[in-house]
Amino acid sequence: MTAYGPDPSAVYPNPLLKSICYIKNVITRPNIIVGDYTYYSDERDAAAFETHVTHHYEFLGDRLRIGRFCAIGQGIEFIMNGANHRMHSATTYPFNLFSHGWERCTPTLDELPFKGDTVVGNDVWFGQNVTVLPGVHIGDGAIIAANAVVACDVPPYTVFGGNPARLLRHRFDEETTAFLLRLRWWDWEAEKIFANLEALCSGDLSALRNLE
Repeated sequence: MTAYGPDPSAVYPNPLLKSICYIKNVITRPNIIVGDYTYYSDERDAAAFETHVTHHYEFLGDRLRIGRFCAIGQGIEFIMNGANHRMHSATTYPFNLFSHGWERCTPTLDELPFKGDTVVGNDVWFGQNVTVLPGVHIGDGAIIAANAVVACDVPPYTVFGGNPARLLRHRFDEETTAFLLRLRWWDWEAEKIFANLEALCSGDLSALRNLE
């Protein structure tokens, strides 16, 4: 606990609630970058977030980047570019993985589909059991419904759900969305966030207009 809220450097921001972990403080891989206050919730092992980032190999160079104040539900899976097989040959089967002479058909990196970094903005809420495919960009303030499979980019302040995930609705009108993207409250100092918690958590956004 700090003077203005939980300690962003704590593994478990609430010591009595070990099912919620601040991800940034348990990451060991250099190709995963996570902002302050973003948490993973899992009753089995909240600190094991990295096990939910699969097929992630340093030699490919792709990164998972997640912003600040994201809420990630149990069962998330970020599938990275290492899961991709070559698609332009007669077979997609990865013979090279099994050696015994089959490794002579190891594909070069430029023969494999590569979607680039997976990027999650700030203040994104993931429901349970969401799967995010390689190279997807998810905008600030988005909500991803439980059990969604996200295969395309998600605009800011939208709600996506389904398999494949599609737009269900916009959270706000265009003017309000533009205002929130300018406000960028997640970049405020902890003291300012603490002082404006009621406004941030209210359905009436008028109190925030004076803070832009």
